[in-house]
Amino acid sequence: MNDKELAAVKLMNEYGNDKIPFLFIIDFEINQPIVIKLSEVNPSNILFNINGKKNYDIKTILSNSVLFEKQPISYENYIPVYENILNEINAGNTYLLNLTFPTQISTNLTLEQIFLLSRAEYKLLYKKKFVVFSPESFVKISEGIISSFPMKGTIDASIENAEQVILNDPKEIAEHNTIVDLIRNDLSMVSKNVRVEKFRYVEKIKTNSKILLQVSSKICGDVGNDYNSRIGEIIFNLLPAGSISGAPKKKTVDIIKSTEIYSRGYYTGIFGYYDGSTLDSGVMIRFIELTDEGLIFKSGGGITFMSTPESEYQEMIDKVYVPIT
Repeated sequence: MNDKELAAVKLMNEYGNDKIPFLFIIDFEINQPIVIKLSEVNPSNILFNINGKKNYDIKTILSNSVLFEKQPISYENYIPVYENILNEINAGNTYLLNLTFPTQISTNLTLEQIFLLSRAEYKLLYKKKFVVFSPESFVKISEGIISSFPMKGTIDASIENAEQVILNDPKEIAEHNTIVDLIRNDLSMVSKNVRVEKFRYVEKIKTNSKILLQVSSKICGDVGNDYNSRIGEIIFNLLPAGSISGAPKKKTVDIIKSTEIYSRGYYTGIFGYYDGSTLDSGVMIRFIELTDEGLIFKSGGGITFMSTPESEYQEMIDKVYVPIT
């Protein structure tokens, strides 16, 4: 662990032990983790809504049609990076890797409007630098039970028999099985009696342009009612999230860092809220960042030996949306 990671773990343990509510925001590389008492969160800098637990009472309405255009990386530029990942898979260095890319976007909405208008379980606006509207939970802890909800598998709902198509797709089945197994192993490091309570259920997500179906599972373990003083260890032992890295995790993360054409930063990190008793957190996917080059939307998907470049490229593009209708 680096010094900032150690400091964050210690602070989370202290706040948890004293049952002090706090917010945490942890980047993918774990270089800039943020842990802050809820009483010290300034709504001028940070807005959050975690399954209805929020720090604002701002209302806004959509007065105009949403303008949203995307300029993804070209297929020709996507292919060399994709082929590098296939080479790593064929060499046995990874068997599932979540490959992501930045996409330039333009919209008539501000980051604050996107935050307020988006429909998502996990929303975060950080210093007007980036906005997250994520459908994916990382972990929840309540009444001594830790639960994780890995999300793997996305399909356009307009495709004929879309739900059956994705549930019966051999590549999607194998990818989801891999992530469920990885999360089971992760949870076994911090809890007992790990079990899969729901396997491959489908959820519907409405976007500005289409409806998507996404496949998730629910995995649980027992951490005990005295978990509070170990919150830091629990969370950091599980990082990074399996669904946005791959398997085996450590080697796969090394490949991601050496292969992707940009730094993820806070994208695919996690953020969450501890209220003094329970904890809820989300994976920072569906992520828009304000950069010197304009707005960048970061997205991707899992690559396995059964992947096809055309479908993976299209999935990356399909995930570039705002859930505003």
